[in-house]
This record gives sequence, structure tokens and C-alpha cells, in this order.
Amino acid sequence: MSTESALADGVREALAVDPDEFAARAEEEAEIVKQELRDGSFDNHQSIVGFEYEFYAVADGRWSEESRAGEYALMRVPRRLLELMGFEKELGLHNAEMSTSPQPLSDHGLRAQLAEVRARLEAAENTAGVEGMRLVSDGIWTIPPTGETAREYLTDCVDVDGVTVAVNMSDSVRYHAMANTGAADERGTVVEAPGVSLAADTVMPESLITSIQPHYQVAHAETLPRHFRYALRTAGPLLALGVNSPFFPPELYDDGWDGERVLSEGAAENRIHVFESVLNERTDDDKVRFPRDVHDVETAVDRIAGDETLIPMPEPEGTDRFDDQFATFRTKHGSYWRWVRPVFEGASRSSANARIEFRPIAAQPTVRDSIAFQAAFAGLMEALPQREHPVIRLGWETARDNFYAAVADGLDADIEWIGRDGETTTDTDAIYEDLLDHAEAGLCTAGCPEEEAASWLAPLRWRVANRTTPASWKRDRVRARLDAGDDFETAVHDTQREYIDCQSDTLIDGGFSAWKDSGEAE
Repeated sequence: MSTESALADGVREALAVDPDEFAARAEEEAEIVKQELRDGSFDNHQSIVGFEYEFYAVADGRWSEESRAGEYALMRVPRRLLELMGFEKELGLHNAEMSTSPQPLSDHGLRAQLAEVRARLEAAENTAGVEGMRLVSDGIWTIPPTGETAREYLTDCVDVDGVTVAVNMSDSVRYHAMANTGAADERGTVVEAPGVSLAADTVMPESLITSIQPHYQVAHAETLPRHFRYALRTAGPLLALGVNSPFFPPELYDDGWDGERVLSEGAAENRIHVFESVLNERTDDDKVRFPRDVHDVETAVDRIAGDETLIPMPEPEGTDRFDDQFATFRTKHGSYWRWVRPVFEGASRSSANARIEFRPIAAQPTVRDSIAFQAAFAGLMEALPQREHPVIRLGWETARDNFYAAVADGLDADIEWIGRDGETTTDTDAIYEDLLDHAEAGLCTAGCPEEEAASWLAPLRWRVANRTTPASWKRDRVRARLDAGDDFETAVHDTQREYIDCQSDTLIDGGFSAWKDSGEAE
């Protein structure tokens, strides 16, 4: 049986699941989760951190004619290569994902996170290099595979025994099943972002984007709602520091959107638009959104169980995992796509945890900058609740508005914050002084020496002081290239190549701040 036929069979099996029975199982298992919460199964003796890190692969020009001709063109990663690298498959065939081992929140724990990412990424880059490719840490790719257009790559699909299969998507039944639900005339998705409206028959356009996802496990599950409310209020300011997807592949822009218009009206973080528009197209309620506050932990469980079902997957086969007793609930959580979301799981009772996944941040230029966001988020989750920071009184609507202002304008966004003195401010320096001072204090509380705590956050303080984000770095270079006479496509592609060139020297051991003095656009 071919891989395509097996995938089509899996899609048909998923589509045959009774959605009412699936929802009923999830609701029943939610009660199990709530009982385990009452029994203390999800409590830990201290806060714990983890990390997910997504990449895409490009031709590096060292070995093949195709690679040289492509000049960092997107490349598909062979599945066997992912296994050799110890990475996981993601949505697109060009994607690869790494998940770190959870570590206690402490200086040693953060160092372990940094060391693990560096060690595994270095080994992966060495393995990928043999195949003439390189892994890139970035928010969005703009150069399609050699000989293909971005539109072709993202929309190519085939019919396999009546099942629509995206040619360049990994063999995930859930994602392929999304293209085959509902009436034939209701299927399909559309990327909707400033200047872009790309229609496709599948969710493959979501593979334009890549992210980092810091995880923070609370020590006591009952405190998760308070941490969650603080996380929502930090989401806008942290996103504004991390914007890194200002440009799409140039051919995807609508008529009338030239370089000048993209620079003046385009978003700083198109990753948010892509994820929301593609995955919300197939549901009545927006599944990808800025979530509401949670005021008790059982409500968090109920929201996951009651979330609109997109694909009612078959009941998973049992293993020896502790959380197999609520396996359908875990499956339901897999499509609970909120920008900040609670998670309840664990392979064993001793490793069971209640955590917050912080999902707004695009993949960053370097590992050091990426881990800075992990440290900042964890430090804030330690300090803000402990110190009863008054920003928790910031209205939910304002926190949401801050988030989407950051999507549009990055560090130039008008963001509202309540400082430690209880006064409202929109001053950028005041906001980030308070935010990062509390992140630093939280790291110190967790056991980091003051000098080390400051060092973890230094890359983010540099961004504030220099009013520079990865998105503004890209925009400045495209601006310079347009002024020098380049057309928009050339300006975007050459900026992408400069980004990758700078990253080749700094990804594992350097920092984004070193890029400020890199060669100017010619």
C-alpha cells in the first residue's frame, strides 16, 4: 500500500468518527482531569520550564547544482533525515521541530535548556549539511523551492481515492482531514493578511510560518489561572519585542500592493494573521484567538473539553502513560489553538503537570535570543503573581488590543501598561523597564545570581534600547534596497539571503545584536 493510500485511509477513518461520541468522551475525561487536579496529581515541588523550537530548511549552496541555483531556496527535509537529527516533523515537508527536556526553573535549568538546544541544533546542522541544506530559525520563509513558485508549493494537492491530499504536507492525518470535512463547496482555506489573500484547498499555507514556544509549569496547579491572567497581559509587550515576519513571498501579494505599500501598510508579525486565518476558516468559532481570562482551574479544563471539534479523531490505543486515562481530552487539546493556552498532561503521575504554553513568538534570529524569551516569560510568571503586580487590573480588552497592536507595529505599537506604581503608562521605555525588571527579579527568586539573571535578558533589553526587532531589521534592509533601485521581489529575497548569511555565523553561539553592524544592503 502506498504512503498516499495509507494516509487517505487514515483520513477516512478520522472522518468516520461520530463527533457526538467524541465530544462525550472528552467531557467524561475532563471530569477525570478535574479529579486528578483535586488529588494534587498535577502539582510539582517547583516551577519547571520547557521549550519548542521550529525551523525550516533551505538549500545552503555547498553541494548540488539545485542548491547553488536556489540561493537559499526552501527545501524539503527527507523523513529519514529528521530521524537522524532527532527532530520531529511539523506541518510542511520543509519543517523540523525540536522539543527540549523539561528542567527546573533555575540558572542551571536555563543553562541546560540553552545547552540542549545548541547541542542538538549543531548536530542537526552537521547532518543537514551533508544533504546540502541548512536549518533556518525565522518567522516566515519568502524564497520558494527552486523551480517552483510559492503559490504552487503551498496549494499543490492531489485526489487520492476521493481524499484531498496536500503534496507538500507531512503525513499527519489530522491536518489532511481538515481539507476533507464538510460539503465540497465549503472546503478550503484562505490566508488573509494585509496585502495577501491566498486561497488553498488545504491548510498547507500555514507552513509559511515557524515559532518558538516557551512552556512554564506551575508548581501548584490551582495557581494556573492567576499565572494565566498575567501571561495574557504580558503577551502584547513580549510579542512587540519578538516580531519577525513582516514579508510574505513577494508573488503572494495582491494586485496594487507594491513594495512601498507593503512597507507602509503591512504588518510586523504576519505569522499571527496566517495562523488565525488558515485555521479559523473551517470552524464556526475562532479556534485561534487571544483567549479570555480564566478564574479557576476547572474552568480551564472545561474550556478545552468544550472547544469546538474540528476533527473527531479515533480513540487512541492505550499505552502505559498516566494521561492515557484522558487520551481523548489530550487529543481535543491538540486543536485548542489559543495564543496562550493551558495544558494538563504527563507520561507518568510523577511527571504530570499543569503548564502554560506561550505561543505568540516567531522563531528568532539566534538561539540566544530565543532562550531570552523563555527566560523572560518564566521570570515574569514567577515575579508578577508573587509581587501581586497591578498590571493584572489591566482590562482584558486592553490586553487583547495590545496584542494586535504589536502584530501590526511591533515596538512602534501603542501599548498600554499598568506600572508597579499602579499608574497607567504608554511610554515604551517605562513599560519595558518594569516588564524586564520583574522578569529579572523572577529569575533571581528562582535562584539565578543577579548577574546571570541580567545576562539572560540582555538581548531583549538591547532591542528596547535600540528600537530594533528582527522585523524592523528586515524592513530597513528592504527599504534600503528599494531606494537603491531594486524591485520588491529582489529586495525581499536578497534581504532573506542576508538574514541567513548573518545567521550562519551567529545562530548557535552568537546574538542578534551583532547583526546591527552587518554589511548594508548594496
